[in-house]
Amino acid sequence: MPLTPVFLLSATDVAHFPSDAKTYGAPEVAFLGRSNVGKSSLINSLLGSKQAHTSSTPGRTRAINFFALHEGAGDKMKQRPTLIFADLPGYGYAKISKSISAEWPKFIEPYLADRDALALCICLVDTNIPPQPNDTQLINYFKQTQRPFLVVGTKADRLSNNVLAKSVAALKREHGVDEVLTVSAKTDVGTKALWARLIAVTE
Repeated sequence: MPLTPVFLLSATDVAHFPSDAKTYGAPEVAFLGRSNVGKSSLINSLLGSKQAHTSSTPGRTRAINFFALHEGAGDKMKQRPTLIFADLPGYGYAKISKSISAEWPKFIEPYLADRDALALCICLVDTNIPPQPNDTQLINYFKQTQRPFLVVGTKADRLSNNVLAKSVAALKREHGVDEVLTVSAKTDVGTKALWARLIAVTE
């Protein structure tokens, strides 16, 4: 089903999170990952538009950006969103000051821990590099808090099938998960399978 994305707001504080009155209680999907994992590019690929800002500068996204996805378009667009995308700031930056980094948990952790509408967390990992400890920490956090999550391996188009299979096996082993769904924002490989998982949270 085609969905029309509409930018809702950017939040840097718990008080800024969109209310149920604004989202109509639609389920939310959070996208998380290390700096330059390709998060914004994947979101844009899924939405079919450049809603999420992409940059070569690590750490450009410093707010949680919310996008409402509606059925239909124009006058026929349904008022209640089918789904909400939440684009969270990345982690593992080298070029962001520690003072700014220290501020992020104040609004990110409450979102992940307490947001009732949060239905699924998409943990993005780079298939082109070895498994990263801070990715493991995030995944372990979701296991401990029992938040539904899905590990998605990005930039799959850059690897041969054989190398990609070895990368996925290493990611599964190091992160302690049974599944890593591989995608490419550049070629759209895997995005249909990912969409199926996203739509499933609305059913």
